[in-house]
Amino acid sequence: MTDDGNHETVPVDGMNFPHYLSAFSSRNYRLYFGGQIVSLIGTWMTQTASLWLMYHLTSSAFLLGLTGFASQIPMFVLAPFAGVWVDRINRHRLLVVTQILSMLQSFALAAFAFTHTISPAILLSLNLVQGLINAFDMPVRQALVVEFIERKEHMGNAIALNSAMFNVARLIGPAVAGFVIARHGAGVCYTVDGISYFAVILSLLAMRLRERPARTGPQQHPWADFKDGFHYAFGFAPIRALIILVALISFAGFSYAVLTPVFARDRFGGDARTLGWLMSSAGVGALCGAIYLGSRVTIRGLGLVITVGGGCMAAGIMGFALSHWLPLSMACLVFTGMGGVLLMASSNTLVQSMIEDSKRGRVMSIFTMAFTGTMPVGSLLVGAAAENFGVSATLLVTGLFCAIVVGVFYRQLPRLRKAAAPVLAGRDGGGGIAPNSRYGDQSAKSAQ
Repeated sequence: MTDDGNHETVPVDGMNFPHYLSAFSSRNYRLYFGGQIVSLIGTWMTQTASLWLMYHLTSSAFLLGLTGFASQIPMFVLAPFAGVWVDRINRHRLLVVTQILSMLQSFALAAFAFTHTISPAILLSLNLVQGLINAFDMPVRQALVVEFIERKEHMGNAIALNSAMFNVARLIGPAVAGFVIARHGAGVCYTVDGISYFAVILSLLAMRLRERPARTGPQQHPWADFKDGFHYAFGFAPIRALIILVALISFAGFSYAVLTPVFARDRFGGDARTLGWLMSSAGVGALCGAIYLGSRVTIRGLGLVITVGGGCMAAGIMGFALSHWLPLSMACLVFTGMGGVLLMASSNTLVQSMIEDSKRGRVMSIFTMAFTGTMPVGSLLVGAAAENFGVSATLLVTGLFCAIVVGVFYRQLPRLRKAAAPVLAGRDGGGGIAPNSRYGDQSAKSAQ
């Protein structure tokens, strides 16, 4: 084995997986990955169809923002409470239930689209329903990834592969949706999404999971569990800093996505296919970022990766705001997507590395609230600002805001490294970093 891990392989079932695919050595994770990538392509088709349909029906940037708000605001309100539940019940069964409910929601959208009875109000209502489902689905999904892998040192690779999976779907889904909408309408996108859920449901049912250790001692009141989760997450400076960083970047930076239909139709004179190309460009960059993270074998240097990723994202958003040439705009979105996944996935890896498994559901629900739950407020404000001040000025301000936030985080890195080093070096079991693993034996500088 070389020091950089380039020749390391992980044997399983007569096959050798390279280090950048080490999480595939776990059967359950292979099943999860295979089912999810099919389902996520359908999910991105639905998101693209809903954004295009809303703008086609209303020509309102504000209602585009409201669409994003409706689908994500339940995450902000409910995710921390859902995290308490996730830590108390069977996570695997809960994930199966959320996938079934999401499937039914997609088929409902298809029914309204095919009968030509869909309206802005129905779109907003069903996006709100999906947001309620996601408030439970996303925290339990974050917590379960650790249970899907058999060796804890593969956790970072599993998180990176999750990002790659998400962004492969982000690359394929919108591009396919653009052509499907132009030829057959949004209803076909919704139908494909509904059918795609069968893949993930079947993969979940085929898994063989170990029983989680029973919680010992008297059970606390759920409200006490809720408060413990917040005290645990925000009482430790490195986790607190990462959660705040993710919340602020999600609030401002990722809201650019709700305005892409405006650029596609009004700035470039295109149709749903143009929107698909723009959204897929961000997916190309995000996939590149995820592939890079998957090639890493330690968490060393992730603080710098977060900073560089945030800078790329800020520059990409500002370039996209100013560009009037479609190829240049697509290139800017490549940088935006790459920077976003470098920042978010690296933050996820560090947080997952520092928490105890008994609190994983609660802490990851807070992380999910920071990541996804702040987007709706940002989407609503960005949509309103774009209606009053224009899309270019709005995105320039959001890009500048992201650059300032990342700069502040970078100045805090030395202090955060020092605080995180003992936890990363001493964590053993429960999804943390083992003290004798090559993740955990780094000095203070490797924490970030």
